[in-house]
Parts: sequence; structure tokens; C-alpha cells
Amino acid sequence: MIPPKPPARPDHVSLWRYLRLFRADILSAQPARLYRAWMAEFRTPFFRSYLCNDTGLVDLVLKQRPDDFPKSARVSEGLRPLLGQSVFVTNGETWKRQRRIIDPAFEGGRLRDTFAAMVTAGQGAVARLAPIADGRGFDIEGHTSHAAADVIFRTLFSLPIEDRTAAQVFDAFKAHQRMQPVLNLAAFVPLPGWFPRFHRRQTRVTARAIRGLITELTARRQAEIAAGTAPDDLATKIMTTADPETGARFDTEEMVDQVAIFFLAGHETSASALAWALYLLALYPEWQERVAEEAEAVFGPRTPEFSDMARLRVTRDVFRETLRLYPPVPMMVRETACPERFRNRDIPRGAQVVISPWHLHRHERLWDNPDGFDPARYGTENGKTCLREAFIPFSAGQRVCTGAGFAMIEGPLLLAMLVRSYRLSPVAERPPVPVAHLTVRGRDGIWLKLSPR
Repeated sequence: MIPPKPPARPDHVSLWRYLRLFRADILSAQPARLYRAWMAEFRTPFFRSYLCNDTGLVDLVLKQRPDDFPKSARVSEGLRPLLGQSVFVTNGETWKRQRRIIDPAFEGGRLRDTFAAMVTAGQGAVARLAPIADGRGFDIEGHTSHAAADVIFRTLFSLPIEDRTAAQVFDAFKAHQRMQPVLNLAAFVPLPGWFPRFHRRQTRVTARAIRGLITELTARRQAEIAAGTAPDDLATKIMTTADPETGARFDTEEMVDQVAIFFLAGHETSASALAWALYLLALYPEWQERVAEEAEAVFGPRTPEFSDMARLRVTRDVFRETLRLYPPVPMMVRETACPERFRNRDIPRGAQVVISPWHLHRHERLWDNPDGFDPARYGTENGKTCLREAFIPFSAGQRVCTGAGFAMIEGPLLLAMLVRSYRLSPVAERPPVPVAHLTVRGRDGIWLKLSPR
């Protein structure tokens, strides 16, 4: 049995047809040959794109010379109304200054400090599922989104999802997701800075609502910091950290930008990964039982503790295999700052370099059984090699996701807590079809049946 995989398009389609497919879903817009190619070129009248699966090129772009391959502004144009100048979209010295302020909040010791909030959010997720764990099918994605948002608000602002402002942000974000296309006009056509970007009106409205609510949370926290009553959470840490080189701190607008990307990256991506992990365990009951048995053996009747996470080896490998098959961010786009030569091909300055975790993680010439679900692969030589060289769900190099360590605690923890409490089974008549919008989700949801253990 092979987990769901989107259909590939024919090798040759018109540019207009490709753009329509791409706007609807990045994954099914690509030809099947990309799962075997080391590099592929795509030409439009306005620019060249090069998708790189050659692990040497991936290493060059992300690790060896990242400053020569800045993040492409084309993809981020559609996210500007929400993210502003967040660390996700900036480049150069602005990005480096932002990372110097943000990174200390996510250092190893801070993960231990946020763990209790993650556990509380997990307990809330288990409780919310109890009334519907009756063997009837339902879409799990809304529940994983709720759980991931709860984690973000508890760890960032020490607020439960039930808090009025937190709940309003969550609701506004759901509306924003429905309105936000993957790419807008500027992704395909080079536009001068003064030219309007034609964001959908509703996209602008929901982004403005989210940023207004985050501004309210940020202003409230600034007042608490000034009064000496602020909790010691991620928001306080970031807002009180000065750039070690300049001594400057984030102002309110910059902090709103960063909180917006923390919510997008930390909530949307975690929700996607957790939903797919639960589905895969429903599809493979033998692995589900192994996770349930491990969770019971490690946690027992008590509340999970941070030291338990090192012992959740099966659960970690299941979550890792989920990130391989369904990387929440399926493609990353960089831009050449100068002419390059890749695989004996001249690459012009300003070309788009696409690094695709989706294709790299399923590459037929790198991975054994690339489309199969096999958490045990990470104990094999092929699995260990690919884990080092061809596994990048959080990117790699200097732009690796700040919250990667956070996510690798949160994901296995919530997965273990949920599977310890509930037995999962798929809804046979509603298999999910992976599509990429902001992240990789089920086209019509991810449907499961739950019953208490």
C-alpha cells in the first residue's frame, strides 16, 4: 500500500495551462520526471527557473554560499499583506539582524521551558476529540490546526487558545487561508516596485485583521514588560533581546511582522504535519500500535516530561517519515545574485533556483522505496545517508527554520499523546489528495475515525 500522492501532469503543456495548474496546486502541476531528474529547467518569457535535486547543488545553495542565493521576492509577494518584513521574507543584513534577535529565544534550554505549555495544549486536544471519538468519520485537519494554534499562543504569549484575542486571531487566520492563493501576479511577471500587486480584497482584509489583533497582543506585552509583570515566554524573550551588534530591539511594527510568521510557520506547518502523521498511522495500524505502546511505556499514567522525549524513538521516526512524505513547505525558491554554472549549464543572474523538499524526499535515485511509508528506514545505511543529504523539511544552512527543534518536540509529543488516547482508522471512501496551498494539506480534508483506547 502506497500513501496518497498527487497525480503528475503530462510532460508537455502550454505555458498558460501550466500557470493555471500551478496556481491551483504546485504539486500536481509538475511532471513525473522531476522525481528522477537531477536538475530541470523551466522557461517563461520573463525568467528562467531551475529545479535542483542534485544534493551537491542543494548543499551549495543552502549551506555553502547562501548569500549568493537570496530568497526570491517573487514567491513572498503574495504573503506581504500578512508578513510585512518578517524574517521569512527578508534578505541580507536585515535578515541577519532579525535572526540575531530571534535565535536566542529558540536555543536548546528554552525548549525545556516551553514544554509544559505544549503538554497542556496536547491535553486540550485530547479532551476536545473525546465527544467525536465515536467511530464516525470527520476531518482531522481542523483539530490539528486548533491544537497547533494552542501551542503557539501558550508558548509565545502564555495565552490559551480560549483567550478572546487568541481565538480571534485563529478565526481570522482560517479565513485568510481560504482567501490566500499560493502565488500572485508578481510571481510570474517582473513588476516595478510602484506597480500594484492586485492582492485579493479579502486577502488584504483578513491580513489587516490578523495584524491588528497581533498589534494588540504586542502592545499589551510591551506594557507588561515595562511594568515588570511580563511572563517569561517566547514573546518576552524576543521583545527584550537586543541585537548584540547594534543594541537595537524590535519596534512594534517589526514585532508584529515576526509574530505573524511565527504563527504562520509554527501553526500552519505543525498542523499539516500532525494531520498527515495521524492519517499515516491510521493507514498502517501496525505502526500505530507501536507508537501507542511506546507512549504508554514512556509516559505511563503520569504527565509527560521533557526528558521523556529522547525515549520516543519510534514516534520520532514516524513523525520524521511524515515530514519526508508530506513536507509542509514543499518548495523553496532562491534567486541567483550572479551568473552560475550548474551541471555544465550556464545559469543567468536573476534566475529562480527551486529547491523542492517534495521531490528531493521522494527522489527515485536517492531513496529506497521513495513513495512508501517506512519509519524503520532511518536505521538503514540508505536512510542515514539520505537523512544527512536529502532531507530538508526545515530547509538547511543559515536559513534553517528557527523553530526546527521546537517542531521536533511538539510533533512527536502531540502524536504520542493522541495515539495513546485514541485508536485511528481511515475513512475508506474519503482518501485524502495532497495539494499545496500555503502548506501541504488534503484537498478535501484528511478524514479519520477515532475510538477511545
